[in-house]
Amino acid sequence: MKLKRMTELVEACHGAVCTFPTEFFGYFGWPTVAKMENGTLVAVASGLRNAHVCPFGRTVIGTSSDEGRTWTSPCVVNDSPLDDRDAGVISIGGKRLLLSWFSVDTRQYQVPLDRSNEEVVQPYNDALARMTDETVARWQGSWVRSSEDGGETWDRPVKVPLTAPHGPIRLKSGELLYLGKHFLTDVTGIRQSTGAIGAMKSRDGGYTWEKLGNVPIYEGTHEEHYHEPHVVELHDGRLLGLIRFQNHGKAHRVEDLGLKSFSLMQTESADGGETWTPAKPLGFHGSPPHLMRHSSGVIVCVYGFRQKPFGQRAMISHDEGKTWKYNYILRDDGPDSDLGYPSSVELDDGSILTVYYQKVGSVDEQCSILWTRWKMPN
Repeated sequence: MKLKRMTELVEACHGAVCTFPTEFFGYFGWPTVAKMENGTLVAVASGLRNAHVCPFGRTVIGTSSDEGRTWTSPCVVNDSPLDDRDAGVISIGGKRLLLSWFSVDTRQYQVPLDRSNEEVVQPYNDALARMTDETVARWQGSWVRSSEDGGETWDRPVKVPLTAPHGPIRLKSGELLYLGKHFLTDVTGIRQSTGAIGAMKSRDGGYTWEKLGNVPIYEGTHEEHYHEPHVVELHDGRLLGLIRFQNHGKAHRVEDLGLKSFSLMQTESADGGETWTPAKPLGFHGSPPHLMRHSSGVIVCVYGFRQKPFGQRAMISHDEGKTWKYNYILRDDGPDSDLGYPSSVELDDGSILTVYYQKVGSVDEQCSILWTRWKMPN
């Protein structure tokens, strides 16, 4: 595929889904936004946390009836004994929603910043006491659950073998297609960074899943370089996937291969996800991806930008992913690199609402869930 660097600021306005920047449980991250058939917007995230990694993560949900200008207060959907992270949501018809997330044992990471402060240490100790080997065995994993009433009530959680920040997509057939990373744990129950990027399909709204094929990796790279994919259905039924590509753990440095870390790989499937083309690097900074089809026919991908100037960016393709114009700046005022995971929906007037996490002001704040409303560039 061909790339054209744009690096221009799009016409945009900004606001907040939820922000509690000075609260102990004020950290929110890794959101997804969806639009129901009646026009209601739904945003989910991992929220009411204390830090990027902590034992407090919960899945929260909020809704907007005015195209994202105002939002309800975040309501808790999941609060397992573990850290509930990376919330995805899609509309699957009427008021039906499918929620995705993963829950993980974070005991090995817990180091409160101020151990002399009992007001900080005690909540951590109380939360960590809930993370027993038994609760880890019960709750750790990747999950989906459905709602028939726009998120008011939720069905039982269903464990799935793949995970991705924004979850599955709904195909034109009504089936669900999930491109994600295999959720693997070692004998101690600790989540591993290894695991292929693979696909699954559900024909019953997410209650059961059929395994499809895995994405072949780029020559010289390792599975632990590949994370957090997303996928879109093309006009002819083929699937286009983008994947976060980054140094991780003990993996070899990708720069030694002439590749960029925290970038994107592209893959396609012509047979519904059974087989995929080998991942190919796009070669510019930014990740992870969220893909959507605009009513104009253009494919839009938004991603986080974790180099100065920190912020959120977009790229577009007019030819089904054969070529991309990238680095459209949605905003570039992030105080640090703890941001991103944007996702988008199209509004009634053709503009795009992108939701993501980022600090509102200083580096000392907790992260908020914010939104940007922008117009497709010419």
